[in-house]
Amino acid sequence: MPMFVPGPVDVDPEVAAAQTAAMLPHRSAEFEEIFHRAERKARRLFYTQYRVFLTASSGTGFHEAAVRNFVPEGGWVLSCTNGAFGNRWYDVAVTNGKQTEKLEAAWGQPVTPEMVADALKKRHYDIVCVVHNETSTGVMNPVREIAAVVRERSPDTLVCVDAVSSLSGARIEMDAWGLDLVLSSSQKALALPPGLGLGATSDRALARAEQVPHRGWYFDLVRLEKHRIKNSTPATPAIGLIYALDKQLDRIFEEGLENRFARHSAMAARVQQWAMARGFGLFAAEGCRSQTVTTINKPEGLDLADLNAFLLRRGMRIAGGYGPIKPTTFRIGHMGELRVADVEALLAAMDAYLERR
Repeated sequence: MPMFVPGPVDVDPEVAAAQTAAMLPHRSAEFEEIFHRAERKARRLFYTQYRVFLTASSGTGFHEAAVRNFVPEGGWVLSCTNGAFGNRWYDVAVTNGKQTEKLEAAWGQPVTPEMVADALKKRHYDIVCVVHNETSTGVMNPVREIAAVVRERSPDTLVCVDAVSSLSGARIEMDAWGLDLVLSSSQKALALPPGLGLGATSDRALARAEQVPHRGWYFDLVRLEKHRIKNSTPATPAIGLIYALDKQLDRIFEEGLENRFARHSAMAARVQQWAMARGFGLFAAEGCRSQTVTTINKPEGLDLADLNAFLLRRGMRIAGGYGPIKPTTFRIGHMGELRVADVEALLAAMDAYLERR
């Protein structure tokens, strides 16, 4: 039975096996063909005509790429936060020496377009950073509406989005929504092993990077682009993970993106209905709940370690709360390879445990 955590998630055996193909020199024509194919297919996932950079890193690497590539000396970052990973992007900006304003919503509540509109009245920001799906709280922020406000109020401000726990599990249309950088990781809804960062980048964002000095080396998007157009990377890529990505994208498109989004939505609805029916309550406010992870208020007296020990004997696992809400919540991930039938099996096992209490 599978894991029900917000990543790393289970990997299909066929995808895992793809990593065992013979290694190739990363400057060889054979590998460049695979890299080119995977990058082209990845664009469909982001709904973009532009490019997708593939790096041997977690998605957090692209947090750093955004603030180093798009914010010149003296520039400003607007960092939208309503959970642990919005706060991480804020910390990345600050530790890179950028002038950064935090636009903070309460955990469990969304960052709203109105909040962003008010913030844009204060000063000009070079970039606005927002997490699409906040893994710590189970909140999905209204990225499309936020981007529309930024485009209207400050057209030259770049919109940068963390889609680490939503890409391929929920719709995010980079070009149609006017997004400039959409970043993700391999180990969540994509259902790949950890270690691959993906960063879709618009033409105007790349043009901005060309004007910003001191971008660093490893996450210099201009450098990455010079190599990408030659179907390569500046440093050695995660070759086995590129093999797996190539295979997994075929499987994703065989299922169909619309079907995949609907599957994730159905799993989320079932978990949320179950939690409400048991009187647990959901941490995320109604109307902004995630399609890939549900954060549930932990009832008094529930021993999560004991529950997980019970589930592990049945080959299942759920996740605890995160950060300041760790003592009062737990999380059920419903993403990647999971199906509604898997969710039903988990909920039945949890009911069996609760009946013993």
